[in-house]
Amino acid sequence: MNNARTAPDLLSLASGAANASNEALPLRAAPHNLDAEQALLGAILVNNEAHDRVSGFLDPHHFFDPVHQQIYETAAKLIAGGKQATPITLRTYFETAPPIEPGLTVPQYLGRLVTNATTIINAYDYGRTIYDLAIRRQLILIGEDMVNAAYDTPIEFPPGDQIEEAENRLFSLAENGKYGQGFLGFGTALTHAIEMANHAYQREGGLSGISTGLRDLDAKMGGLQASDLIILAGRPSMGKTALVTNIAFNVAKNYKAERQPDGTDKVLDGAVVGFFSLEMSAEQLATRILAEQAEISSEKIRRGMINEAEFKRLVQVSQQMSTIPLFIDQTGGISIAQLAARARKLKRQRGLGLLIVDYLQLLSGSRRTSEGRVQEITEITTGLKALAKELEVPIIALSQLSRQVEQREDKRPQLSDLRESGSIEQDADVVMFVFREEYYLAMKEPGPGTEEHSKWQQDMERALGRAEVIIGKQRHGPTGTVELHFHASVTRFGDLAHGGNLPDRGY
Repeated sequence: MNNARTAPDLLSLASGAANASNEALPLRAAPHNLDAEQALLGAILVNNEAHDRVSGFLDPHHFFDPVHQQIYETAAKLIAGGKQATPITLRTYFETAPPIEPGLTVPQYLGRLVTNATTIINAYDYGRTIYDLAIRRQLILIGEDMVNAAYDTPIEFPPGDQIEEAENRLFSLAENGKYGQGFLGFGTALTHAIEMANHAYQREGGLSGISTGLRDLDAKMGGLQASDLIILAGRPSMGKTALVTNIAFNVAKNYKAERQPDGTDKVLDGAVVGFFSLEMSAEQLATRILAEQAEISSEKIRRGMINEAEFKRLVQVSQQMSTIPLFIDQTGGISIAQLAARARKLKRQRGLGLLIVDYLQLLSGSRRTSEGRVQEITEITTGLKALAKELEVPIIALSQLSRQVEQREDKRPQLSDLRESGSIEQDADVVMFVFREEYYLAMKEPGPGTEEHSKWQQDMERALGRAEVIIGKQRHGPTGTVELHFHASVTRFGDLAHGGNLPDRGY
């Protein structure tokens, strides 16, 4: 006897089983606790100080009952205005509200809440219960939307976009839960400051932040400081991408961590680096870094113009580089919200210590921003600074400069040259500019044999292989100029030997 079933038969059986299962399942109510909501509202109406204990994280929409939402919102507005929130003062706002049930008006219900109120001591616990249940309801809603979108399969909303949206909503929900720790005692803040000073004292080089691998730049900045937004700007061909890739590699290469008894890793040196390459592909970025470290021109690598010895050096260097904790996201045109979500994910999974964005103007703001590009850049820089504080890592964001630099005799950039400079300059903790006089001198060569050409040659010899990093703003340190060596053919920055033009060995 043949027991094989056709595909339609199997589908019918599966559909029937699913329907039977659905019929057997009782209708489930969304998670909520009306008793906790009533107890908290009663405590607030009896003693308005109870509101202070929950106002930092609890909003009206966290309540399940719509009437409770209105009562909490109205009480919060009265308290914020310096007035007392009691059943008597709230009565005016609910005189015309529809009855909660036959024979029970909202003003009468306010009296019941006070009668059954608990003490202010329990207000925080009740608030946390209400908040946690609201988060569970949000998770259910996100899950339902994911299922519905997957079933509908609209053409303009492919699976990749569905995953991205779901991930953003989940991370946004997680972010909303981080309502801060309120005021920090000055004694606690002092302890943190002493710990930072002790870390700098014990660390080789005396740095409180992450070393960039560039001696003089570290000396000027004290390393890359946690929670700082660092803007690195420059005109095209100045080498800002080259400088930031040098720093990224140096930081990742020096990464050392020690496993703690609780299972976490204590970072001793360097950091895990996340690199958002919005302009170049990951392969192009890797080729650049490979060229820098192997000291072979990236042009020669791309065109295959290397000999056997150089190829072996490339292989050797690539093997050494393959294990460093440097992670590249090459997605172009992402929003600040998407960048933040991906950075949080990397922090959670790998332990992020430094974030790089190349470059700022290629990010987009939220779709709600319609006031223009200046407002959008403001949203982006504010978001990057908030992300740096949240993740407690330095963020280096590259930025373009306006063309007005080219109109001046002295081409050294200034803070006013930043595009949309208001928000960028305001939100940044450090603003640095890359400048290479050699680039501009090369375009102004006078006719050979003239007196001007002789002076030009002297200027070129002085500027050859030199670059300047101009620190135009630094919240916790001095401004000024740091001179570096720049090896143009392999786009590599290094330290200048003090008192000479040649770079230090091993840069």
